Amino acid sequence: MQKLPLAVASLALLLGLGWAGDRALAARAAAADTDTLPMVGQKAPTFTLPSQTGTPTSLASFHGKWVVLYFYPKDGTSGCTLEAHNFQQDAPKYEKMNAVIVGVSVDTVDSHKEFCAKEGLNFHLLADPDKKVVTEYGSLGNMMGFKIAKRNTFLISPDGKIVKVWTGVNPSSHSSEVLAELQTDAHKG
Repeated sequence: MQKLPLAVASLALLLGLGWAGDRALAARAAAADTDTLPMVGQKAPTFTLPSQTGTPTSLASFHGKWVVLYFYPKDGTSGCTLEAHNFQQDAPKYEKMNAVIVGVSVDTVDSHKEFCAKEGLNFHLLADPDKKVVTEYGSLGNMMGFKIAKRNTFLISPDGKIVKVWTGVNPSSHSSEVLAELQTDAHKG
């Protein structure tokens, strides 16, 4: 009987019915797989993925800038939308600190394109339907048989090293956390 409430919550999440369901999805995904996360101090794994416009976008194209690489479960769900809106709202602050925001999920280019148009997002959202980059960053989760990205973020320095890792983040306050860390790290370098 315990499986029925989980199935209902999962269905609600997949249909985009509420932040509580989205939060539950992220929590289950975080607990589901135990892939190894890249560590602070190591070079960030390189990648090239298509953006919401279909343009191939590589980590190397941001060399010389701070990169906020955030993984999220699903376009259009309430928690993912809230997190994206907060990053978008704070985009001018990131730009002042020579930082770019890059989101990655296992959704398709078309899904990202629709999500960006609907929500007014103009930073890079990269599509990883093959789950290669999500896996390289230890951020692949499993929710009732569906492979999704865990809600993890990596702050990458201008020389390509990981300086901070957040796992299982709170979408409502995460952009503020990243900005605070970025301000501290930017002053070090």
